[in-house]
Amino acid sequence: MTVLNLPRPDGRLEPYVMGEPACFERPRAPFERRRLYAAAHVVADPFSACAEGGGIDWDATMAYRQHLWSWGLGVAEAMDTAQRGMGLDHAAVRELVERSAELARDSGGALACGVGTDQLPAGERLPLARIAAAYVEQGQHVEAHGAVPVLMSSRHLASVAADPSDYRAVYDRVLAALDGPVLIHWLGEAFDPQLAGYWGSPDQDRAVDALLALLHDHAAKVDGIKLSLLDRERELELRRRLPPGVRMYTGDDFHYAELILGDGEHHSDALLGIFDAIAPAASAALQALDVDDVRGYRDALEPTLALARHVFRPPTFNYKTGIVFLAYLNGHQAHFRMLGGMESARSVTHLAEVFVLADRAGLLIDPEVAAARMRAFVRLAGVA
Repeated sequence: MTVLNLPRPDGRLEPYVMGEPACFERPRAPFERRRLYAAAHVVADPFSACAEGGGIDWDATMAYRQHLWSWGLGVAEAMDTAQRGMGLDHAAVRELVERSAELARDSGGALACGVGTDQLPAGERLPLARIAAAYVEQGQHVEAHGAVPVLMSSRHLASVAADPSDYRAVYDRVLAALDGPVLIHWLGEAFDPQLAGYWGSPDQDRAVDALLALLHDHAAKVDGIKLSLLDRERELELRRRLPPGVRMYTGDDFHYAELILGDGEHHSDALLGIFDAIAPAASAALQALDVDDVRGYRDALEPTLALARHVFRPPTFNYKTGIVFLAYLNGHQAHFRMLGGMESARSVTHLAEVFVLADRAGLLIDPEVAAARMRAFVRLAGVA
């Protein structure tokens, strides 16, 4: 029995008795019923993590992708989980795509890579044609390396688009220039406040109509829509209206268990940041679903929900700190350092609760390692 004294939000220290890790088995065949991607984080080089542009420990970063593939999940690369826009610059994004693509070819792992406009000057209002050209440049780079492009929401486009027709003009041009298939990503304000009113209207009913028109016109080239609004009802509505063959990839880190399971008529596939941290449980759930074991699916995935909702609590865009902390606790990296010093974005008490909820979900695979690292972290924080 392992007992730790952990800090609580009211300033008290409270003893916590750790449980036993769950017994997860790696899949023996690809999943049949659902497609799952884990948006993967990068492991910072601890000696340069706070430098301009940051620094990446490439060996540990690539090893983590192998870890995710070993559980049967695809890797969603160069997304916001990798601190894109929060420490990961464009040059590093290109190298990350290239290294992961090479590794994916060697290992047979599924790979989708984020495509944006972040090579353009930040904060400048630019012509729509230049924004479209930036998307095309990145999308063609991803396709040239054999990965699936994920057209991420663009801050540049959000800052200049006057109405849905401006979004349509850019996306039409980009989709015409790419071979496909592609995913289209709608990232909500909770993750990036600069994306308010995406698709041309603060009224989400109008925004959904504009997006659906685009999807229907480009259904032959679009594999799916990755929806990150943290709005269960909106996702249910949108996936009912998708054109045939276009998938809903849930980005809802609060309700993914029920959305992936579905209602018997419709279901969501998934591209989620929390799957970076809960890959063994997500894998176990999909293995159970493939043999119609709904109870086994729920038993594997539902215990992770409390952890996910805590990791993604507001300000939601700081969820990366909890993701990296869990990788550290589970021995996937030797330190708890992040690009740009983002390890300080969450409090000690927040991260103590991450530890507790991960343990309750059976996700601390080596309890002795996790306990030793948690004790060291608490001591370093000055908690006696």
